[in-house]
Amino acid sequence: MIFGKDDEAIKRFEANMPLPEIQAKNFNQSKPLHLSKVAIVTTAALHPVGTRGFELGDSDFHYETLPSHARDLSLGHYSVNFDRGGFAADINVVYPIDRLHEFAEDLIIGEVAGNHYSFAGNQSETVSDIRMDSGPDCAQKMLIEGVDVVLLTGT
Repeated sequence: MIFGKDDEAIKRFEANMPLPEIQAKNFNQSKPLHLSKVAIVTTAALHPVGTRGFELGDSDFHYETLPSHARDLSLGHYSVNFDRGGFAADINVVYPIDRLHEFAEDLIIGEVAGNHYSFAGNQSETVSDIRMDSGPDCAQKMLIEGVDVVLLTGT
């Protein structure tokens, strides 16, 4: 047992998890990191304080747009087993926005994107809604914004 989890139960769950078939796509060679615009995409269900945020359950596949300057964000991860203390102490624990700005200042990355995006990590078994709807929509927005690199974070 690891961290109170039943290894055999996890293996059975993984073995029966439906996986989407993804067609091979052509990818372009990325720019060097020091010339790249970087955005964060998180599954921490972050949303601006005072907005409706994300719904409980596995049916909310929308995403939130987080302006780069925003720091008044709520964590929408509602699991009773999740310790929210790290996020409460430092937003960068799940959303390393200040670290990205430091990397840009130090010329490690080219620039920080103007917008970042947040999804809820709890999705349906097939992840079909996020895979066919909100995921491609979010990716298109990042392409329009000229994002070259995406940093994926979770809770």
